[in-house]
Amino acid sequence: NNTYLTMTGVLAESIPDIPENNFAALSGPSFAGEVARNVPTAVTVASKNHEIAAYIQRVFATPFFRVYTNDDVSGVELGGAVKNVIAIAAGVIDGLGLGLNTRAALITRGLTEIRRLGLALGAKPRTFTGLAGVGDLLLTCTGNLSRNHTVGKKIGEGMKLKDILSEMRMVAEGVKTAESVYNLSGKLGVEMPISQEIYRILYEDLSPKEAVYRLMTRDLKQELDEQ
Repeated sequence: NNTYLTMTGVLAESIPDIPENNFAALSGPSFAGEVARNVPTAVTVASKNHEIAAYIQRVFATPFFRVYTNDDVSGVELGGAVKNVIAIAAGVIDGLGLGLNTRAALITRGLTEIRRLGLALGAKPRTFTGLAGVGDLLLTCTGNLSRNHTVGKKIGEGMKLKDILSEMRMVAEGVKTAESVYNLSGKLGVEMPISQEIYRILYEDLSPKEAVYRLMTRDLKQELDEQ
């Protein structure tokens, strides 16, 4: 987590003999259980090498699993990682019983934060309007199969993080990602208030209700970033 590397970055560092352009990342709104049941699903595969992306597209595509290509590896991987932090936040507001207005605001502003971090790291803005951006975010923030949403919901209901994790059989990636995002956004000077409050809930024992209050009483400002 302290390296801030995405998975293709880890691979490039671990297998230096393979050109970095030959790695690819597959991401998008896809719960594994639904994919296994042939529920129609769409994802994107990103590679700087178009031929490799197209090859993976052909290999994975079925009548139930539609694959698009993208050349923005950084954006696709960041969308897939940071959305887990926002999903914890979505779970928190559901656990607090705050309603659909709050969830819609959270998802929209969460996407803004993901996009900001992506742009700071060289990703393309359009990626975050696609399957690996808003698509994956919507699924993870609203689907009851989301491990990260489940963690957040239980926190909102009053459980402690250590107790939640001790009873989980699978990993909720957003817990560790929240720490990385908090540190990286601070290092880069990227404004990510929702992600920062989730870090404080997870690691500094901030009350979820206090976090919501802090977010809602921030300085008033224009909605859209210039880029």
